[in-house]
Amino acid sequence: MLITGPRGTKDVLPEASAHWQYVEKTAREVCRTYAYQEIRTPIFEHTELFLRGIGETTDIVQKEMYTFNDRGGRSVTLRPENTASVVRSYLENKLYSGPQPTKVYYIGPMFRYDRPQAGRLRQFHQFGLEAIGAGGPAVDAEIIMAAVQFFRKLGLTDLNLFINSVGCPKCRPVYRTRLQEALRDKLPDFCPDCQSRFDRNPMRILDCKSEKCAELSADAPEMAECLCEECAGHFAGLKELLTAAGVDYKVNPRLVRGLDYYTKTAFEIQYPLLGAQSAICGGGRYDGLIEECGGDPTPAIGYAIGLERVLLALEKQSLLPAIPTEIDVFVAAVDDATRAKAFQLLCGLRRAGLRCDMDFMERSLKAQLKQANRYPARFVAIIGEEEAAQDKVTLKNMTTGEQELVDAAGIGAKLKGDLEE
Repeated sequence: MLITGPRGTKDVLPEASAHWQYVEKTAREVCRTYAYQEIRTPIFEHTELFLRGIGETTDIVQKEMYTFNDRGGRSVTLRPENTASVVRSYLENKLYSGPQPTKVYYIGPMFRYDRPQAGRLRQFHQFGLEAIGAGGPAVDAEIIMAAVQFFRKLGLTDLNLFINSVGCPKCRPVYRTRLQEALRDKLPDFCPDCQSRFDRNPMRILDCKSEKCAELSADAPEMAECLCEECAGHFAGLKELLTAAGVDYKVNPRLVRGLDYYTKTAFEIQYPLLGAQSAICGGGRYDGLIEECGGDPTPAIGYAIGLERVLLALEKQSLLPAIPTEIDVFVAAVDDATRAKAFQLLCGLRRAGLRCDMDFMERSLKAQLKQANRYPARFVAIIGEEEAAQDKVTLKNMTTGEQELVDAAGIGAKLKGDLEE
């Protein structure tokens, strides 16, 4: 019986891999201009990190994590997100001893046991930035600008940036109480998830995707009404900076994000044409997470971009680049006696930086020329008995059909010149 891939995973095939590389290259270029350096954390961590970092009441921890005991009986979890891992690395490796703020980015796979659909897989990939150590709104504006710049560089349009403030430990309890008071009488009519969130994390009710729940909470008080002076000033500063940078945004009072560690700034970038999975970037400030993970109180902010959703958006806008499959030269051996000579030539052409290949199936010369056309190859270098004896190569231009006998030693330089022309 044929073994297939696990549900919720997807192979990135060679023809699609080039598109992934294009998006990742763009991400790295943006990070370089913003002075963010790459960090690579383990794919699995001790489960406690995510229980403390993400929050035990979140859907991620309660429903979606891939958690298991290793052979030593230790509970480990495939990372469902990377911020907690970055914070753990920041503390463990004393990154706070370097220039501050610490500015890092990551690109890699995450894992959540979720219902697979377009733009939502159980193994998915994120590109994210984290800035640790700065508490003012300027770094919030910078990190949002980096996301905006990434999407602009890819050419994506029709994106919407939403921002909100979710308060801090001083003002959030006030809002929590007001929100519960406003929704308590309607609670039996909410979905089971929202009912369970009422005591654990009532702000998440505002983020429910159910139309009925959205209607029931439509008149709920807004966080802006309860912000303390510090949070209100921080949010006003962020809006001023984004306006100064020429970035269009909308304040969405229902934007709360799904993780417990967010404080003050929360933001999301959406591409509406993706429907239910329209959020292609989300993040915010997490000033309490470093302390929760064992460090000193340290402000921080970050975001993550779902690469699968970015690729879907690029496809919808016909922005995926054409990926050339052609090669510079195909080396053809006329018979077995000249195969070693052909392989020697192939190695020399590759050392010269040319993209080339040869036959590895012991095909006839006619079949090899067909294979060269399938790439397609711009030139074919043919080595037969006579060519090998004279240390020559028959070079065929596959566009014009012209052939010429050239010195094997100088074929690399000649090909480079012809290709440039």
